[in-house]
Formats: sequence, C-alpha cells, structure tokens
Amino acid sequence: LLVIKEVLKFKAGWATPWICCALGLASGVAIGMITEYYTSADFKPTRTVAEYAVEGEAFVVTKGDAVGSKSVMLPVAIIGVALVIAGSIGGTYGIAIAALGMLSFVGTTVTIDAFGPIADNAGGLAESCHLAPEVRKITDKLDSVGNTTAAIGKGFAIGSAAFATVSLICAYVSNLKGMPDFNPANIQIDSVKIIAGCIIGGALIEFFIAILTDNTIASAKELADVGDRQLSDPDILAGKKDPDYNELVALATKTALKRMLLPSVIALAIPFVCGAFFGPEFVIGILLGATIVAIPRAIFMGNSGGAFDNAKKYIESGAIEGHGKGSAAHKAAVTGDTIGDTRKDVVGVALDIFIKMMSTVATTLFVVITALYSLIQSLF
Repeated sequence: LLVIKEVLKFKAGWATPWICCALGLASGVAIGMITEYYTSADFKPTRTVAEYAVEGEAFVVTKGDAVGSKSVMLPVAIIGVALVIAGSIGGTYGIAIAALGMLSFVGTTVTIDAFGPIADNAGGLAESCHLAPEVRKITDKLDSVGNTTAAIGKGFAIGSAAFATVSLICAYVSNLKGMPDFNPANIQIDSVKIIAGCIIGGALIEFFIAILTDNTIASAKELADVGDRQLSDPDILAGKKDPDYNELVALATKTALKRMLLPSVIALAIPFVCGAFFGPEFVIGILLGATIVAIPRAIFMGNSGGAFDNAKKYIESGAIEGHGKGSAAHKAAVTGDTIGDTRKDVVGVALDIFIKMMSTVATTLFVVITALYSLIQSLF
C-alpha cells in the first residue's frame, strides 16, 4: 500500500522513475561535453591558456583560473534544472533515481578515469627508458586525452554527488519527524540557525580545501627532500648505484594514509558535533551551505586543473611556434600544471565525497537516534 501511495504521487505515473533516470543520464552526458570543451587542447579555452604562457607564470595561472570559473556556470545550471524537474515529478525519490541514472555510467567513468594515469605512466617509462622521441610524442597525446577523460569522469562524479546529497538532505529532514518536539513543517529559510549553518558550511568547504592542499604540498616536500638526499650521492649520479625507489614509494604511502585521517574525521564528526550542540536546524544549514559551495568549487578545481595540464601538453607538442619544450613558456605552463595537479587530482575528487559523507552521517545518525528514542519509550 505504501508503494502504491508513493506511485500515485508521481506526476508522470509509472513512467516517472524512467523519466528521472533518463534525466540523470542526459545531465551527465551534457556535463561531460561541457567539461571536454573547457579542458581539451582541441578547443579554444585550453589553447588560450597555452598562448598566455608566453607572457609568464602569472598570466597562465590567472587565465587558467578564469577558464575554470567560466566552466562552472553551465554544469551547475544543468544540475539545478535537472533537480527541479526530477523533484517536481518524482519528489525526493525522483532526485535519487536521477542520481542513479547518472551513476549507471560508473563503469565507463571509472574506465576513462583510469586511462589518464596509465598513459601518463607510459610516458614516464618511455622517457626513463630512453625510448625514441616519437614514442614520447604518442604518449603525450594519449596523456592529453587522458586528462580530458579524467575531467569528464570527475564531472559525472560531481553531478551524481549533487543529486545524491540533495536526496540525502531531504531524507534527513524527513527522518526528523520521529524526533521529539520537532516538526519539519516548521522549518523556515529565515531561521537564524539555518542561515548561520549555511555560512559555516560554506566556510567548512574552504577549510577542507586548505587541509587537502597543505597535506599535498607537505607530502611533496618530504618526497623532494628524500629525492634530493639520494641524488646528492655521487655514485647514484654516476650510475654506479641505483636510487632507493622503495624508500620513496613507502614514504608516499605512509604520508597519504597518515594525512587522510583529519579530513575523514572532520566529515564524520561535523554532523554529530553540530547536531549535539546546536540542534538539527543548524545541521540542515551546514549541509546546505557545504553542498552549495562544494559543487561549483569541485567543478572549478577539476576543469582548471585539466586546462592547466593540457595547456602544457599543447606547448610540448610544438603547436606554438618558437615556444616548445624547455622554453620559458613551457616552464610557465609547468608551473600551472603543478598547481592544477593538486586541484584536479586531490581537491576536486575529494569535495563530492566530503558532502556525501556528511549527508550520509547526518541521515544515519538521526535514524539511529530516532530508533533508540522509540525503543526507550517502549521500555519505560
């Protein structure tokens, strides 16, 4: 009977879930196409970043940031329209099904995501093994394609995170119906607690980005110090002794595991701590503010990083006459690529996980609290 009641609420009847699923698929494809335009060296935005590299590092970073910011508007607009349509015809269930539709591409997105690192490592092996320059040119082209496909995969992940997070927030509010002395119908957008939570939730995303960036640069410095120490050995430079690769690999693994602890704890603890001290309305604000800020920031990080990387590859291909590999323009593009790597491979991929984790914890936590409250009431 409950299922029948829910189906009767669908504006398009039995076809509602299928429409929402198709909507999610179409949104994902559209976001992928937009991402390709802004990150591929075949199109104007990335080529413009490469052309500005001739003027120096500051021009590269400034233009790359502008490209990343421009790339945010259309994907966010698509997500917003899709959320409105799915929510209008299918409610929270429709939004969840739209997320499911987008996630149905997960096999493809994981595959194209993996293509980039494979091509990048192939290029590194070609160079370290002193293969013919033509081999490196082929792997560079493949790596450039891999950067774009990885950005497209991240676009799908961000879009599905937006749908999933909104449905989780709606589920969280619905779960509050079982809480004592709280009526979700009384929630008002002008509530001071919700507004304060939104502001702090947005700031929380920036703090999270800062932690991830600090962790990355600190780990990179540790690895660079070890590499510098090893290369200071005359025997290694002379080729009489091999560097200790295992030391670097072990250090990278150790620092990655150690530095992931704080961001994970923040995502898990924020809903619990805020709910305990300030109440469920404040948690609603936290989730809304974090989601609103995280989605455009994640798109900006992924697309600007992809544009930086492919701008460097574009210069290395010799497309800009007189400014090939080893030139001042190439060095400026390498600076941009170094900045972009942290953005697209660390921050961009972590933000969608962060908002989904907070929403999941908040929803699960209050389900457990409600169940415990009901159990205590039945016992006493």
